Amino acid sequence: MTTFDQPSKIKNLFICCLCPPRVLRLWTCRRPRTRRNLLVGTACVIYLGFLVSQVGHVLPQHKGGHQKISSRSLQDAAQTPFLGIPLDGTLSPPNFQEPQLGSNGTLLPPNVVYITLRTKRSKPANIRGTVKPKLRKKHATPLSYGQHFPKAAFMAQEEAFAQQPGRATHAAGAMGAAKALETRKHQLDEHRHKGMAIRERGHRRPGGIAGAIKAQPQTEESNIRIYSESSPSWLSKEDILNMRMLADSRIESIQEVPSHKAVLVVFTRGSSTTGTACNQGHCGIVKRPLDMSEVFAFHLDRILGLNRSLPSVSRRSEFFQGQACPVILWDSSLSPTDNNTHSSVKLTWGRYQQLLKQKCWQNGKVPKAEWGCTEIHHHEWSKMALFDFLLQIYNRLDRNCCGFKPLKEDSCMQQGLKLKCSDQDAVDLTHIVQRRHDQRHLAFIDNKGFFDRNEDNLDFKILQGIKEFPESAVSVLKSHRLREKLLQSLFLDKIYWESQGGRKGIEKLIDVIERRSKILLTYINAHGAKVLPMNE
Repeated sequence: MTTFDQPSKIKNLFICCLCPPRVLRLWTCRRPRTRRNLLVGTACVIYLGFLVSQVGHVLPQHKGGHQKISSRSLQDAAQTPFLGIPLDGTLSPPNFQEPQLGSNGTLLPPNVVYITLRTKRSKPANIRGTVKPKLRKKHATPLSYGQHFPKAAFMAQEEAFAQQPGRATHAAGAMGAAKALETRKHQLDEHRHKGMAIRERGHRRPGGIAGAIKAQPQTEESNIRIYSESSPSWLSKEDILNMRMLADSRIESIQEVPSHKAVLVVFTRGSSTTGTACNQGHCGIVKRPLDMSEVFAFHLDRILGLNRSLPSVSRRSEFFQGQACPVILWDSSLSPTDNNTHSSVKLTWGRYQQLLKQKCWQNGKVPKAEWGCTEIHHHEWSKMALFDFLLQIYNRLDRNCCGFKPLKEDSCMQQGLKLKCSDQDAVDLTHIVQRRHDQRHLAFIDNKGFFDRNEDNLDFKILQGIKEFPESAVSVLKSHRLREKLLQSLFLDKIYWESQGGRKGIEKLIDVIERRSKILLTYINAHGAKVLPMNE
């Protein structure tokens, strides 16, 4: 035990060192107890009590969990983990220093009160929320616009901004320019997006279509928005050109088409006549807003790899008080159709089932005359059945709604065709259309789908007699990427996207198609149908 560990000796030592000589003489020698000596002694006692209390505070004893401070205890503390919690909220332990030796070899008491709180408190309270965003704004803003704008255009915008009235002349400096760009961020964002749209149209609109769109003063940006370097792979260049023409070109003239309950519109054609313009692909059919599902059908057809429907986009039309309406490309190559069935080939349900059994033109085999085959290839029926089932298009193969319970709004109920299901073999198929130059393949027209059909009320009559399905379409349904592709494809059509309530509304439509695709895959497995490549 050292000298500092004995409290009595410590007290005597302090008395001898701190009291003046006269007081010591009074303390040690015998003097008469006068009133003066009594006052001096009382003062000394009070002074000594104060000193003892201070010594006890500096050198605490081990009472109630406190330890005596010594050189050995300090060394032990440096080797044990720190159990206290710092005041600044961090959990990092303070660094204990080794005991220092004086010049005479004695141990100097370590400074245990200097815990590094002052240096931590000198830092900002929230560095990430204050300093770094300012640095990112100053450096990132000029770079982002420089990446999208040519150098000359970017410098011209800076010049125009510096020349605005009311701005200080020091805006030409480096720091002033950075601050000016920050304050005008939203304005430059608008210029940047407009520049992207203008460059996109310049890259993707060659020839006459670009000129026709430029002649339309009321449209600055295309309603077909493609912000990436290339369009989706399932859409051809011809599809993109037709979509831009239908969505952006100025309407020259209109003509009513009573048989289709639609309006034929002729876009910018120059000095050519209406017939010539339509033969050149500059015409379209504007349908009712209720037929908006035809736009969805077009994108689904391309994603599944069928490529049988006509390009269709959404466009706000003055014929329906500015509402969004589907506009379908007028294809002059389609074969003439019958006014009753709107088909280029007359077929009944019974004869159609016979054709499915004969597998006309499959594997390049020429059918026999007694089979009664048409020019249509056998695989076309499989593609049409799959497409119609996903969208529940019943007007081609189930005109009388015999395979499900229709609603009052359905055409079969309004025309009273539901009552004529007793002799289904005699029911005519409708909207079976070919092209003049290509009689082997079908063209899907009037593709109005229905998304309000419940899973327990689907029309499975559409799939009756189908034993093979196209591999390209089935692989997309199995890949779990149908939703992703539909979102990418439908986003191109700005008017359609907005008319359906944005992504939230589009997702609801895709949910319906995904549920039906699962049911279709289950049907294929349950009936042992074959999945074949149909790219003849």
